[in-house]
Amino acid sequence: MLTSLAQSPAPPQTAPPGLSPAASPGAPVAASPGAPAAVNPAAPAQLPTGSAPPGVPAAPGATITATLSPAPTAGSPAPVAEAAPAGATNWLIDNFRKGGPIMWPILIVSIIGLTVVIERVFWWTGRWFRRDPKRIEKVFTAIETGDVTEASRLSRGSRDPVLRMMWNGLNHQHASLQGALQVAAGIEIKRAGRFLVVMDTLVTLAPLLGLLGTITGLIRSFSFLGNEELAVQAVTGGIAEALIATACGLGIAIFSLVPFNFFTSRVSNLEFELQTAATNLEVMLGAQTAAREMEIAGPTPTTGKGSSI
Repeated sequence: MLTSLAQSPAPPQTAPPGLSPAASPGAPVAASPGAPAAVNPAAPAQLPTGSAPPGVPAAPGATITATLSPAPTAGSPAPVAEAAPAGATNWLIDNFRKGGPIMWPILIVSIIGLTVVIERVFWWTGRWFRRDPKRIEKVFTAIETGDVTEASRLSRGSRDPVLRMMWNGLNHQHASLQGALQVAAGIEIKRAGRFLVVMDTLVTLAPLLGLLGTITGLIRSFSFLGNEELAVQAVTGGIAEALIATACGLGIAIFSLVPFNFFTSRVSNLEFELQTAATNLEVMLGAQTAAREMEIAGPTPTTGKGSSI
């Protein structure tokens, strides 16, 4: 009897209602085959002692540990991008070197053209602010009324080219009015057309320099055709030199041509204004002189013979 009781198996323990057998206190939790193991965030990370190869499910009862890497914080430095290569050259300087030795005269021409354009822009801007059409009308009104002294006073010290010419003519009207007006107008036109000859030369010279660079580049290209090892690289370098020089020459010519035509038209307009003012001044002063002479001479006596009947 006692022997049978000792050999009989113990009855299984039943869990309380609502509690699964796996969740009973003190019972070890075994991972099912193929199921992911639970990770305790509070537990320290451990190195796996016998990890299974990828794709193979872990054996029942095996301990699977995972290593948790700390998440990046807001204050952590961002990854630094790679810096640009130190050997990167400027595109403009690189093309200037590829253009060959003819690029130096083209550079000098471009600097001269830019300087002349800037100087002329400032001069014509000041000329626009120096214009005084209301004062010119007052001078003509004074001349029309016969007050030449007042007209000379109004035109004195003005920076307007038309008024300066009129003042010069009024001060020399007794000697040679027309000659004084022509000299004064010539001085004003010469001031307005200063450096236009330089711009005209640059407009013609820049394309010729570009054409010269084209010829030297082609000569350089054909001089390397005999060497098969360097033929391709040398020919392409010579063609690049020819094209760069031509493009720079044409660009400078175009840049100089537009301001040159604009300044030429402004000089023509100023010349027309000076001629118109000089003509009006001559006509008004001539009329005043003729009226004064008639007043001095008095009425012309008329003589006639009476008829006798």
